[in-house]
Amino acid sequence: MSIDTKLDMQEVSQIMKLLGDKTRLTMMKMLQAQDFCVCEFVEIFNMSQPAISQHLRKLKDIGLVKESRKKQWIFYSFNRDHDCALLIEELLQHLPDQKERLVELEAQGLRISCE
Repeated sequence: MSIDTKLDMQEVSQIMKLLGDKTRLTMMKMLQAQDFCVCEFVEIFNMSQPAISQHLRKLKDIGLVKESRKKQWIFYSFNRDHDCALLIEELLQHLPDQKERLVELEAQGLRISCE
């Protein structure tokens, strides 16, 4: 998508509504840097697996994230092919990175490897 391309108002409105949730916004910021498995997000956000899956499903349903399977694990990634990817990238650029969440998990010995 070029900078001059006009986005669909309804679609952008839906995306902004979804990203109005702090958990989903944080997930997108983290997915901007790397792929994650549900089990990693469970530990990072200290939430149940069904709750994390629900957040990811909403992001996937609108096309902001995509999934890929590695053995029995499903990994989620930022869908940079989405029509609104540049808009989302611009928004996320203004937010602090979330590396400290991973560092904290590793320090507690809770970092999970789903490989």
